[in-house]
Amino acid sequence: MTASGPERDETYDLAVVGAGSAGIAGAVAASGLGLTVALVDASPRTGGQFYRHPAPALGAVRPEALHHDWSAFRDLSRRLADSDVTHLAGHHVWSLTRSDGVPEGLWTVHAVTGSDGAEERPATVRARAVLLATGAYERQLPFPGWTVPGVVGAGGAQAMLKSGLVLPGRRVVVAGSGPLLLAVASSLAAAGARVPAVVEASGYLRYARSPRALATNPRKAAEALLHGGALLRHGVRLRTRSAVTEVHGTDRVEAVTVSRLDRDWRPVPGPGRLIACDALAVGHGLVPQIELATALGCTTRRLPDGTLALTLGPLQETSVPGLWAAGEAGGVGGAELARTEGELAGLAVAARLRGSRAPGGRVRELRRRRARMRAFADVMAAAHAPGPGWPRWMTDETEVCRCEEVTAGQVREAVTGLGARDARTVKLFTRAGMGWCQGRTCGTAVACLAAAGAGTVEAPAEPPAERRPLAVPVPLSVLAALDEES
Repeated sequence: MTASGPERDETYDLAVVGAGSAGIAGAVAASGLGLTVALVDASPRTGGQFYRHPAPALGAVRPEALHHDWSAFRDLSRRLADSDVTHLAGHHVWSLTRSDGVPEGLWTVHAVTGSDGAEERPATVRARAVLLATGAYERQLPFPGWTVPGVVGAGGAQAMLKSGLVLPGRRVVVAGSGPLLLAVASSLAAAGARVPAVVEASGYLRYARSPRALATNPRKAAEALLHGGALLRHGVRLRTRSAVTEVHGTDRVEAVTVSRLDRDWRPVPGPGRLIACDALAVGHGLVPQIELATALGCTTRRLPDGTLALTLGPLQETSVPGLWAAGEAGGVGGAELARTEGELAGLAVAARLRGSRAPGGRVRELRRRRARMRAFADVMAAAHAPGPGWPRWMTDETEVCRCEEVTAGQVREAVTGLGARDARTVKLFTRAGMGWCQGRTCGTAVACLAAAGAGTVEAPAEPPAERRPLAVPVPLSVLAALDEES
């Protein structure tokens, strides 16, 4: 069931934030056990980032051709349509609060409605429990020329294709690190783009050091073989232990320089290889989107790739009572893991609110499946973790914070000349991270430069979890429109 906006006087048993694989699975599971559920999401359509799909007006005949494991999403969508879940689309959630700050108090989900928040109309959803299924965003590691038109995120390129049926260019180099690169390259090639190379900063030998994780997750190996076969058919060259270290072009990407890397991701001396292209799709893994949770003081844990994820209990509950999380918020692991955790959380919430026990057999099965896939996710994160030498890609003229136009040289000067010792102090001196994206794009680079410039051991750093009252930018008119109770 879809609704344009929540009723102010209605209280749900469960509010689910995020309508991707984890969110839908959690909402359907809880609703099936009798809970009233609101599924709140910023997008007009369900599916999240993984299952983005074209709007009906585009007339796509076979949208499933753009996705892996589309049947799983089709099944989730059918179950959602048959349920009593209230789907609140176009709701950009910016804060969670709890009445009186006590465990038994009601949660209030604060949102801005409309496409990209354009309507600037406040909305609230009240619930007895909240499940966060907020997904992740791409990690970007800056290098000279990465702001040239035609450079897009690897996931962004895939989103353009899945939801808009458009390509970022005709000749697209795919670069960065992580298994997403193979999926992006095979999708672009199948859609008609020429992909001269996939440039992977890490290698794949690290997976071989964890044979148990590979053996217990055969579907992951099958996916890799599927994408690898597609790349072979389309003549795509795979370059490992390499990175795009410079983009050439002014009004548009014209070529990229690919450099060999040592074990620490430092460029090997030499001229590099020039590859002609008109677009670059680049990304170095995914970062769990946990701002709503950290604002409430939820405990986090450091993943093998340096990113932060929420610390979750056996049944997906966070360290804050009454708040659950599933999917990428607990660590990036893919759609199948997200569905598993979403269902587990939905069953746990239903049991808690109804004062009963979750179905034992199903819970045990889900927990075993989760443990198996989480083990593989940790192997994957370790295999593609950025090396400590990647900041060597940046010259002083490289723009680090695109929103505020702050260069690497300015960040380094803040550290060496002004005495900044961490990313937060660098931000105060330079405004790096104060723009529209609130540091999601530049946070890793600023933290790494601050750590290296302060004389600490050169290491891939991520900014610490910040407790911000607003998870996304909110117009002052929306805050002014909140009623006194909110």
